[in-house]
Amino acid sequence: MSKSSFFNVRLILVMLLSVVWGSNAQKNTEQPNIVFIICDDLGYGDVQSLAPETSKIKTPHIDQLTREGMVFTDAHSGSSVCTPTRYGIMTGRYSWRSKLQSGVVQGFAPDLITENRPTIGDFLGSQGYNTALIGKWHLNFQYLDPISGLPIVKESKKQLPPVGATIPDGPIDRGFDYYHGFHHARDMKAVIENREVILHEDEINMLPRLTTKSVEYIEGQAKNKDGKPFFLYVPLGSPHTPILPSKEWQGKSGMGDYADFVMQTDATVGAITKALEDNGLSKNTLVIFSSDNGTSKAADIPNLEKYGHIVSAGYRGSKSDLWDGGHRIPFIVKWPSMVKAGTVSNELICLTDMFATFSDITNEDLPSESGEDSVSFLPALKGKKIKSTRAGVIHHSISGHFGYRLDNWKLLLAQGSGGWSTPRENESRDMPKAQLYNLEMDPAETNNLYESHPEIAERLLTQLELDIKTGRSTKGEFSKNDVDKIILWKSENKNRAKKKNSNNKNSKKKKSNH
Repeated sequence: MSKSSFFNVRLILVMLLSVVWGSNAQKNTEQPNIVFIICDDLGYGDVQSLAPETSKIKTPHIDQLTREGMVFTDAHSGSSVCTPTRYGIMTGRYSWRSKLQSGVVQGFAPDLITENRPTIGDFLGSQGYNTALIGKWHLNFQYLDPISGLPIVKESKKQLPPVGATIPDGPIDRGFDYYHGFHHARDMKAVIENREVILHEDEINMLPRLTTKSVEYIEGQAKNKDGKPFFLYVPLGSPHTPILPSKEWQGKSGMGDYADFVMQTDATVGAITKALEDNGLSKNTLVIFSSDNGTSKAADIPNLEKYGHIVSAGYRGSKSDLWDGGHRIPFIVKWPSMVKAGTVSNELICLTDMFATFSDITNEDLPSESGEDSVSFLPALKGKKIKSTRAGVIHHSISGHFGYRLDNWKLLLAQGSGGWSTPRENESRDMPKAQLYNLEMDPAETNNLYESHPEIAERLLTQLELDIKTGRSTKGEFSKNDVDKIILWKSENKNRAKKKNSNNKNSKKKKSNH
C-alpha cells in the first residue's frame, strides 16, 4: 500500500467532519485555548497540595495550579495503565471496547484508533483550533522503512526505528496539526516530528526537549495572526521509567531518583504556565493537569515510605491495580475566566470525559459514533452539579479485570488487586470471587462486603453488564464494540482454561498408557 493511501481515509473523514460541524471562524475569539498536561505514572499522593500530610516531594508549580483553579478529588483514569487510558482520552470511549482487552501496546503496528473514529484532535480542529501533541503517543503506529517504504517489522523489545522512517498513522493522521515526541518508553530514543523519525538521542534529554517544544509552541501561537485558538496536548513521559532526572535535578529531593524526577516534571508544568503568562494568554486558557494512572512500583514505593511519602495518599494499590491507588489521579483545572480559584469538586469523573467536555465548551454536538463513555464536567467548573446520563464509571486493570463504581459503592470482579500488588489473582484462591466496598465508609478498600451485601453487588454487576452490552455507558444510539466477546470474569475464565488444559493433558496421558 502506498503512503498516500494511508492518509486518504483520514483526510476524507476530516473533510466530512468539517462540513457537518461547520466553520466556526466567527466564534474563534470566544473559545478558550486549551492546554492539557498529563503525567505518566504520577500518583495522587505525589502532588504535595493534594495530600499535604503524606506528600513529601516538593511540587510548587502544580500546587500553584490548585490555588488558582479547581481540584477534582474523585477523578479516575479509564484504566490503571497507559495505553488504554490514552485511548479513552482521545476517543471518549473505554479502550476495552477496542481489540485491546488487557495490557499495553508495543509500537510497530497499526494505530489502535481506527481511521474512521473521531478524536479530540479531529473535533477541536473542526471547530477552528490549531492542534498540537507534544509528548508520548503509546497507541501504536507503523514505521515505514525510508528506503523500501514498507512497514518495519519489530524483532526485539528495544528496537528503534531508523532515522528517516515515516509514520502513516500517527498523531498527524489522528487529528493533530503538529506532533513532536516519541511512541513509548522503550523507544524513547527515537525522536519524532510530525510523520518522521528525525534523530536518536539519550532518554535523559526527552523531558527537557518536551518542555522546550511546549514553550516554543505557546510562543508561536501567541504570535500567530490567524486568530485561531489552540489546543496543546502535552502527554509527558515522566515520571515513568526510565527514571532519569537531568543532572541539575539529581539529588534535589534527597529522596531518590523518582522524587527528583517528579520535581523536574513539576518544573515543566511551571515552564508551560509561565509561557502562557508571559505571552498574555493565561486569562482565556483552560489548563488541565492530570496523570494517566497511579504510581508505578518502579518508583521504589517502600523507599519513599521511609521518608513518610505515600504515593497513593492512603488509597489502596498503585499502577496496574483495580483498587483506587491504581486509577484515582490528580486532576486540576485552571481557567481564570470561568473557574473560581481555590475551589474543590467531589464529583466523580473519568478521563474519558475530555471529549464531551470539549464538545460542551465549544457548544457543538459530539460527532456520530464517538464519545460513547464521555460526560461533560463543564457544569462542575461553573460550580454546578454534573448532568450525567451515565450510571457509573467502569474501572479496568492491566490484566483486564473489571470494576464498577456507582455512587459510593465499588464492585471489583477480582479476588485480589487485578494487577501487580499483593495479593495477585493467583494468590487469592481462598478469597471471595469478587470485592465490594463502601468508599464513603472505607476509602482504603479494606472491608470486603461482597458476601454480606449480595443485592448491591448484583445491582452494580447488572449495570456493568448493560454498559458493556450496549456499546456505551451514556445515553445515545447503540454502538457496537470492536470485539464480539468481552470476558467479564477474567479469573474464572482463566481458571476454567487451566482446568480444561489439565484435563486434556491427563486424558492424553491415559490414552498413551493404554
